[in-house]
This record gives sequence, structure tokens and C-alpha cells, in this order.
Amino acid sequence: MGCEGCKSGKGLDFGIRTAFQPIFDVRSGTVFAYEALVRGVNGEGAEKILSRVTADTLYSFDQACRVAAIKNAASAGLLDSDARLSINFLPNAVYAPMACIRLTLETARQVGLPEDRLIFEFTENERLDVSHVRDILKAYKTLGFGTALDDFGAGYSGLQLLADMPTDYVKLDMALIRGIDQSEPRRQIVLAMVRLLEGMGRTVIAEGIETRGELDAVADMGVHLMQGFLLAKPELDSLPVWPKDAPLVRAA
Repeated sequence: MGCEGCKSGKGLDFGIRTAFQPIFDVRSGTVFAYEALVRGVNGEGAEKILSRVTADTLYSFDQACRVAAIKNAASAGLLDSDARLSINFLPNAVYAPMACIRLTLETARQVGLPEDRLIFEFTENERLDVSHVRDILKAYKTLGFGTALDDFGAGYSGLQLLADMPTDYVKLDMALIRGIDQSEPRRQIVLAMVRLLEGMGRTVIAEGIETRGELDAVADMGVHLMQGFLLAKPELDSLPVWPKDAPLVRAA
């Protein structure tokens, strides 16, 4: 029996679409996962769409984004590859983890997407109820989903969040990556983070790769999962592939 807030993704007075930005494995030139990004019906950016979400429609919005991401990715050809699908979720919209996930599971099964190819990302840029988010992560792990902490290094809780939130992946915020090849302090900070996360058994993803210098600097630290405009920009309703002229890093 679901909670009162668990409706079925209805209740929004505006439509949404999905853009997809790949997370590449730069050693092999393959797509590790596609991150689903919400857009308006005319391609409006996420900030404009999020500004229309109210406390009353938060749950409906979160559910609608999940359903749209799965259906649109399947329609765009996700199942023809081995890539995962990474969906941003709003912890404050999840009333009860096992109840609120039912529509997501149903949609994934309808399109034939296995649970272990789904990753759910949340950001530390909003204040979180640590106990509640931990319960969500435990439930998602039980169901076979991957989980990721997004924008790490740009939010409220920092290292404490790593101790409290046992996600499979940690995405380093683009602000840490920007100009890392030209900043020794920045390089040392990120290197320390990478070593820390490796020691904790977390897989690191570098966000915001925009130059070859940034790619090489991060690759030299042992990070091979990367996302950024150097490699591919988000595309509306389609799944970008590895660009022919993109740089590859030789496998160690």
C-alpha cells in the first residue's frame, strides 16, 4: 500500500522532454551511461522547468521525469547498446522508497530495461535528510540499481556526505575540474579526492571536461569515466555516440 503522495506521475500542468548527455569511458571510446536531463517541450533548460515545480507537484514532477527518461531512452535506442541510464532524482520527493519506486520499475519492465542498467543520481546542492536518503539508497541497492552522488565538491555537506551516503559512483563537480591542468592546488585537491574515493570503493566520474588539457590531467589520476562538452553536449530526444575526433586515453 502506497503513501498518500504516491499518485502516478500525474498532476503537472506542463509537459517535459528529455535530453541525454553521455558519460564516456575514455579508454575505450564507449558510452558507459547516458544521463537524462529534463527539458521543456520546446527545449527549455532545466532551470526554467524546475522553477515551475511547486511543493504540491514535486512528487509528480519526479515521477514524470523518471518515466520520460526511461521511455525516451528506450525509443532512442538505449537497448541496442550496453550503456546504462542515469536519472536524476529528488530525495525530498520520495516519500517511501519502495512505494515510490513502483512506477519506475513498471516502466523499466515495460520497455525491457534491466534494473542493473539504471543509475539514480542525487546532488548535494540541496539540504538533505541524511537518514531518509540513506534509506532510499539501501532500497535502491536491494533492487539492483546503481546510485551516484552528483556535483560532489560544490554543496553543503562535503566529506561528511561521503561517510553517510554509500553511493556506487561519485561525480566530481565541474568547478573542481575547470582549468585543473593549469592549477597545481586544484590538481592536488582532486588527486586527493580520487585516492580517497578509490579507497572507499567508489567509482569516480569527472564532470565538465571541456579541454584536452583537463581530460589528460584527470586521466593521469586514473579517472576514465568522463562527461563534458569536449566529448559531447546534451542532445534532445537522442543518444550521442563517441565522436570520431574525440581524444582517447591509452589504457594503462
